[in-house]
Amino acid sequence: MTQKIIRAHGRAVDQLRPLHFTRHYTCHAEGSVLVKLGETWVLCTASVEEKVPGFLRGTSRGWVTAEYGMLPRATTQRNQRDGTGGIRNNRAVEIQRLIGRSLRAIVNFEALTGYTIVVDCDVIQADGGTRTAAINGAYLALHDAVTKMLKEEIIHENPLHGTVAAISVGICAGQTVLDLDYQEDSSAEVDMNVVMNDAGQFIELQGTAEGHAFRRDELNVLLDWAERGIQTIIAKQHELIAD
Repeated sequence: MTQKIIRAHGRAVDQLRPLHFTRHYTCHAEGSVLVKLGETWVLCTASVEEKVPGFLRGTSRGWVTAEYGMLPRATTQRNQRDGTGGIRNNRAVEIQRLIGRSLRAIVNFEALTGYTIVVDCDVIQADGGTRTAAINGAYLALHDAVTKMLKEEIIHENPLHGTVAAISVGICAGQTVLDLDYQEDSSAEVDMNVVMNDAGQFIELQGTAEGHAFRRDELNVLLDWAERGIQTIIAKQHELIAD
């Protein structure tokens, strides 16, 4: 029997947590955005470097990459700072690769010839969905860095050919839920992260059966809910860019 879920703050099962973006949050980075998705807060900064990775030297291409980390007290208990004692957090590496792939899916690298944009995503406070919040903020930070490069005539063609956004979706107590917080994520029967562009195309799907294996019809519902949630996020991103 399906249980009725009572979500934090009385949120409906198909409702996003409150989402806020604060652009130009820091003064030094070419692009900086503080994204708040409920109680998950991530600072995303985009830095422009006049160099490319070794595998791109001698080509006409630029590059976009990302790094991700969580501050020691972003969670209820202090965690060891990433990299301390030479130890690298494998989860952080996996997430930063996801963020990098998501951003690169909307970039024309020929328009960035000779330049690399590094987007750092630092989790200030975590309550589930840190990777999806990071992608949403990272896109805006990347957009603002590119805008600055165009304005200063560092580049002459916009390398961005779309918008990217992400959200989590899952099954908790037999019910489909959108945008899982930590409590939901830690007990979900199915947990999925979805990344899409503004053309309605999928960039990445990360889905896992934590409890029972999920059926094809359940997968279709999860993707439908994720798509609607992402459309809401992209609309907010476009609104901010227009302003």
